[in-house]
Amino acid sequence: MTDAIGTVRHFDMSRAYTVLICDLVGLRFGPDGKPDCSEVRDYIELKGGRFHEGSLVGLASLEAGRIHFFYQPDLSTRDELIAAAGPGLYDAVIAAATFLPEETVFPQGGVRIGTGTGNMGSASWGGGSGEGGVAPLMNTPGINSRATAQMAMKAILKIIPDIDVEILNKRVGDGDFDTGRELKDYPTEKLEGKTIGVFGYGNIGRELAKVARAFGMNVRIHARGHHREWIEAEGFLYAATPVEAAKDADVLSVHVGLGSIDAVTGRYANTGLVDAAVLSAMKIGSVLVNYDRGELVDIVALEHALTSGRIRHAAIDADLFKNVETGTLSGPMKPYLALVEKHRDKLELLPHAAADTDHPSRVAGGKQAVDQIMDAICLRLVTNLKGSLPSGYKSGGTKTPPGIGPVTSDELSRLADDRAGISQLAEMAAVQAAIWHALTNAGSEAERRAVVGARGKELLKSINLYTTRLGDLCMKGPYQG
Repeated sequence: MTDAIGTVRHFDMSRAYTVLICDLVGLRFGPDGKPDCSEVRDYIELKGGRFHEGSLVGLASLEAGRIHFFYQPDLSTRDELIAAAGPGLYDAVIAAATFLPEETVFPQGGVRIGTGTGNMGSASWGGGSGEGGVAPLMNTPGINSRATAQMAMKAILKIIPDIDVEILNKRVGDGDFDTGRELKDYPTEKLEGKTIGVFGYGNIGRELAKVARAFGMNVRIHARGHHREWIEAEGFLYAATPVEAAKDADVLSVHVGLGSIDAVTGRYANTGLVDAAVLSAMKIGSVLVNYDRGELVDIVALEHALTSGRIRHAAIDADLFKNVETGTLSGPMKPYLALVEKHRDKLELLPHAAADTDHPSRVAGGKQAVDQIMDAICLRLVTNLKGSLPSGYKSGGTKTPPGIGPVTSDELSRLADDRAGISQLAEMAAVQAAIWHALTNAGSEAERRAVVGARGKELLKSINLYTTRLGDLCMKGPYQG
């Protein structure tokens, strides 16, 4: 069948489609004391789907011609997932942090809420890389980019400025402080003028760079060479190598992902990227933030840097798993635990919580995942594809939240369709151009000062309005044609 615009639909009205949601799609607690999934539930119902809490096992029948979503966020272990989804009981799946074993089967596709897909191990799409398989693997890039970037900034702000707020708060609260006599004993430092090295110019790296610049920091970004023109166009410094980005940096924050995996060694390309050479290039007493993947830091090199004082504080956010029966620990955080006994006061260790505990991000990601699953089932349209496109599907390109990621040709075209809007932008640009030309053509200093006196306020007001409008329209950043 076809819809009103001629798109071929593959939805079989004679059957019911089933989707497993095996992660929380709301992190704020509801009246029942449990994480509230109502926003995504209502969204599914609004789109014509059906939302069920619990498994479809035991249900007598399902309404045909509908996509049914089964919410089971407590599924956790490998055995539980295989038992729930191994036989292909569900057509598709939505997950966030839950690991899907290879034996799970989802013939219509899967979406990971977030950027990485390493936990999406189902053989239906060829594992976490999404290479091969009969079903498409998708994700929701950019959904949690701002949350992660802001958490990284929080980690930095806990150390720099380094004023001891807790002690001052207690002393002031107890009436035990004299500002004139004692304030000199509590000096602090500001972020303005300090240098932050950022590895990666993806959604998170770029967001952190913008936040750091808002604090007056000098931002130096290491990324692949083709990003250089856009990094510099946004006013950041480009670093061709990791060591160059880290050189004399007060802070280093890593946002590059693991990279591709070597089929022979099983090692990811970016494993140990933050090595002894990188850490040695940083300022003495600097701060390391790794809110990306635990494997990116060479643990031995970090231990040496903490011992020497080269690194005064390391904030790490990585997965840590504990076997319920044996208590055995695993995951990329585990190697860092060897540093705790000696360097506990210099470490801040989080269990990959920077992005996964933000309620609005999880809800937005859940809603987008619902859209992607419905499009894949109904239209064979795949948005935010990871890996290879299975036979019978077509690509719907990439979708990110407004202002996250590059400005696409589609977004620019939509702006161009707003005739009134682009007319206003053109008028503002024309005003600025006229005044700049007047200043250029002024023959003397007196003439230039006369132009400034007559039109300086108009110029600055137009510049402010113009840049604010472009920001509101999300027209800042690299371009993707």
